[in-house]
Amino acid sequence: MPSAMPSPTDTPALPGRLEQRLPWLFAALLALLLALAAWQWRHGAPLSASLLELLPAGSGDALLQQAEQRVQEPLNRELIVLLQHPDEARAQALVAELGAAWQASGLFRQVQWQLDADLPALRRQLLDGRLALLPAADRRLLLEQPEAFVAQRVQALFDPFQASGLLAVEQDWFGLAARIQQGLPGAGRVQPAADGGLLAERDGKRWRLLRAQTRSDAFDLDLPLNVAARVDAARAQVAAAGGELLAAGGLLHAAHGQQQARRESAWLGGLAAGGALLLTLLLFRRPRVLLALLPALVGSLAGLSACVALFGQIHVLTLVLGASLIGVTIDFPLHYLSKSWSLQPWRPWQALRATLPGLTLGLLTNAIGYLALALTPFPALSQVALFSSVGLLGAWLCTVCLMPALLGSQPLQPWTPPLRLAERLLTLRAALLQRLATPWLLAALGLFCLGGLTQLSLKDDLRQWVSSSPQLLGEARAIAAITGLQPTSQFFLVRAADQEQLLQRQAALAERLDRLVAAGKLHGYLALSQLLAPAAEQQRLRQALPALAAAGAPLQALGVPPEALQAELAQLQALPAADIEQALAGPLGEPWRPLWLGATADGVAALVSLRGLGDSAALATQAAGLPGVQLVDRPAELNRQFAATQRSAVQLKLLASLLIFLLLCLPFGWRGAARVLAISLLAALAALACLGWLGQPLTLFALFGLLLVTAIGVDYAIIMRERVGGAATSLLGTLLAAVTTWLSFGLLALSATPAIASFGLTVSLGLVFSFLLAPWAAPTATETQA
Repeated sequence: MPSAMPSPTDTPALPGRLEQRLPWLFAALLALLLALAAWQWRHGAPLSASLLELLPAGSGDALLQQAEQRVQEPLNRELIVLLQHPDEARAQALVAELGAAWQASGLFRQVQWQLDADLPALRRQLLDGRLALLPAADRRLLLEQPEAFVAQRVQALFDPFQASGLLAVEQDWFGLAARIQQGLPGAGRVQPAADGGLLAERDGKRWRLLRAQTRSDAFDLDLPLNVAARVDAARAQVAAAGGELLAAGGLLHAAHGQQQARRESAWLGGLAAGGALLLTLLLFRRPRVLLALLPALVGSLAGLSACVALFGQIHVLTLVLGASLIGVTIDFPLHYLSKSWSLQPWRPWQALRATLPGLTLGLLTNAIGYLALALTPFPALSQVALFSSVGLLGAWLCTVCLMPALLGSQPLQPWTPPLRLAERLLTLRAALLQRLATPWLLAALGLFCLGGLTQLSLKDDLRQWVSSSPQLLGEARAIAAITGLQPTSQFFLVRAADQEQLLQRQAALAERLDRLVAAGKLHGYLALSQLLAPAAEQQRLRQALPALAAAGAPLQALGVPPEALQAELAQLQALPAADIEQALAGPLGEPWRPLWLGATADGVAALVSLRGLGDSAALATQAAGLPGVQLVDRPAELNRQFAATQRSAVQLKLLASLLIFLLLCLPFGWRGAARVLAISLLAALAALACLGWLGQPLTLFALFGLLLVTAIGVDYAIIMRERVGGAATSLLGTLLAAVTTWLSFGLLALSATPAIASFGLTVSLGLVFSFLLAPWAAPTATETQA
């Protein structure tokens, strides 16, 4: 196998007709690409901001996935606003004005700022459900101690705060309906005001509550921005009136993520492109060399169109990461532009023929690195892989087919001081190697890597995938503290053969959750067993009613006619047993309706939702020994997937390295391929050590950044091994490629999104070492003689 690429004089020229036709063929392809992009964008930008779309699908059957969607829906659609003003009347007017405006906007399906209960329907459900809806503690008291039950009713009649209720006393002598009203779980610390509004009080401040639910979810691309704009306007309006407004909801976090991603993709891509163009213009001193950005633009358009074609849309996170593609794809035209320092007179087609093998190898090795990402279970990385791989191909085709024709035949005389600098660097390297041989340098690098790796820590968290707003997080914590409303993504899925068994299983789970609430590890929960008693329990209550009537002497002593008690007893005994659908149909069942999944292939199913989870580890054992009860903890499942993917990343890296080695064996032979690949792998190892020395954790995105270091770093070694135009020209070309790539990945390290910053920092460090080690890829004397 030859040890180096053919020189330009040995490379056969492309047929003249082919050189003439390639630009036209590519122009036709570009026209088709532009037409495809215009068709894809005909209804607006096909962008997505959904964090869920970046994550692998949850494990489990269709019912479990349906349950996850049901739990996530309120988190993604609901907006909670608190408003306070020193003047209570002014606060009431402000929240009413805000609620009416939002209701009329068409963005929201429902806006609630005051109680709007159907009192006749409530009274009717309380009368009909006096046995079915009685809370569990009251059921036990009635069954076991009817005298105590009546005694408490007598005491409540003398308590003005307990005696009032939706039903008149003569309609509820035994107080069953009153106990239902008192026993149902409340909405946190939110209470009804005298004027019908919703109030929460904390630290001497009285807050008005407004809840809004959108027509679509938080990941409708335009909706979060529109809602965030309305919240900002409302905040300004309330502040101008002397009040204060707090808001929380997934909509606002989605809007912040969209705005942050759009800003970063614009300024990261702009700075990378501007820096590369400025550097190119400074070195080559011809305005036409600015066309070097064209392959990057074509590549970005091709990658975007491919993602939309395959996934239906492209995520904003992919756009931010895709901004780094500019620094990689601009290397293609710079690769053969740099040969103008030695290949004079410089002719574009001649330079292309000389560098085409290296360009093609660079394309293939980079594509291998990116495509390795596609083998992960994370859709986020699959999108990045497709975007980058197709983008590389588009940039390569533009460089090979169109750039020589656009650059024309005018002579190119680059600035000579950079070449002299490269020659001095090679001279200094030679002097260094005379004083300190390569094995000693390798040993020093090995010690550096060993020290850094011992300090490396692993860390992965879903919160690293998004940039968080301190203001939004602060307001969300404040609202949770004021209202007690803290929904969580963890929940229990309960399956059963029928409704009776379902309620029994939920009741058994509720006993365990009550202990967590008492221990302060959980603020509350909602289960259907809190609303409705099983049919067997309703029958037991019906059978115990005579004993309750027999214990009614204290009520008669107050003047209640015995016939009134007997009439109520007859009414209670005539009440039919209620099932879950009947209980949920009434106004009292509204909070529990989202929990009911209905009939399944094996019976029925329902959820138990949680609120204010303080210790997620305590949930793990709550379902133990309860048949049909399953804890669904998506964050914990994702953390397990993160750990598994980290292990598979090592395997992917080995696979990608093997493929690159086999590819490099074709032009360099196995010794040369091993040398080139070893340099890239050593650069990745040094980057890993740097993370340890810098105190940065090893994240999933950092691991996949190392995959790209292996692929992209091979390019630098290939350039130095080819030595087209001489060693100094090749080193200068490597430096240009490194600088433009650093501009992209180095700027990613400044991202406000931790995952993107980790990715950019890791790749940037790896490329630094790739450049420093690239000269060792040159063929040894033994390889040259062979």
